Amino acid sequence: MPEVRRVAILDDYQHVARASAQWERVSDGLGAEITTFDRHLGGPDDVVAALEPFDVLVVMRERTAFPAEVIEKLPNLRLLVTTGPANAALDVAAAQRAGITVSGTGGVFDNAATVEMTWALILATVRHVPEEDRRIREGGWQQTVGADLKGRRLGVVGLGGIGKPVAAVGRAFGMDVAAWSRHLDPDDAHAVGVTPVSKEELFATSDVVTIHMKLSRGSRGLVGREDLARMTAHAILVNTSRGPIVDEDALLEALRAGSIGGAGLDVYGIEPLPVDSPWRSAPRTVLTPHLGYVTSETFAEMYADAVEDIEAFAAGSPVRELAAPS
Repeated sequence: MPEVRRVAILDDYQHVARASAQWERVSDGLGAEITTFDRHLGGPDDVVAALEPFDVLVVMRERTAFPAEVIEKLPNLRLLVTTGPANAALDVAAAQRAGITVSGTGGVFDNAATVEMTWALILATVRHVPEEDRRIREGGWQQTVGADLKGRRLGVVGLGGIGKPVAAVGRAFGMDVAAWSRHLDPDDAHAVGVTPVSKEELFATSDVVTIHMKLSRGSRGLVGREDLARMTAHAILVNTSRGPIVDEDALLEALRAGSIGGAGLDVYGIEPLPVDSPWRSAPRTVLTPHLGYVTSETFAEMYADAVEDIEAFAAGSPVRELAAPS
C-alpha cells in the first residue's frame, strides 16, 4: 500500500483548512505530517523549492498553478488533490506521465455561493456601498446617488448553471433580463423568462452586464473593447467568472475615462493581485479577492473530500480521479 508521509495544504489564506475537516484521520490515522501554507508561494521556482519534500499536495482550485515544468521537478509527489472536480491551472496529463495520482473533490460547482457573490457585487456597485461605508467611518455622510434595479435591464453573458439563477434573482428584483452566448438556445432562454439578444444589443442596452462563462480558448478576451464601448455611461459590468474573459486593459481605460458607470470584480488575470496592480486604484470599482466560492459550507465539503481522497490513495484504491482533457 502507498505510504503517506508528508502532506501540504496550499493557499489556506483564511487559516480554516484544518478546522474544515477531520485531518486527524490523516495525521493520526495514517501517521502523516501535515504542513499548511497560508500565503501564495509565488512563481514556479518558489513553488518547487517549497513543495519538493512532500508526497501529497492538497491545492485550492486555480490558486497555485501546476504546469508540467513544475510537476516534473517534484520527484517525491505521488498524490495531488485539487478542490473541485476540475482545475484549469493543473496539467493533469503531465501529472499522469509522472506517475502522480490526481483526485478532485465536490463542493465548487454547487453554484449558489457564486450566484450570491454576483449579487453582492451588483448591489454594492450600484448603491456605492463600499464608498459610503468608508465615508461614514471617516466622519462624513452620504454623497452618492444610487440607482433602482427595478425596471432596468440585466444582461447575462452565459445562461448556464450560474447564469440562470442570477437571471432569476434579476427577475425577482423586477428587472428585464436579457442573455447572450455563442450557443444560447432561444427556447431555453424564453423558458426561464429571459430574452435572447445579440451580443451587440446586450452591451448597448443593459444597465448591468454580468459574466458567467468558463475560461477557455474561445472565451478568452470574449468581452472586448468594442463591447465595452457599446455600454452606456451609467452601466456597470460584473465579473465573477474569470478575469481573462474580459479585456482588462480596455475595461480599465473605460473606467478611467468614465465611459461606463462602474465595475464589480471578483476575478483578475493575475491572482493574487500584485501590490502595484492598477486595479488597486481603479475608479468606480468594487473589488473582492476571488471570493465567489469561498464559504464555510463549500470549504467543509471540499476538505472533507480531500481527506477521503488521501485515505483512499493510502488504501490503494484512489477515488475521484481526474482524467486529462482530451
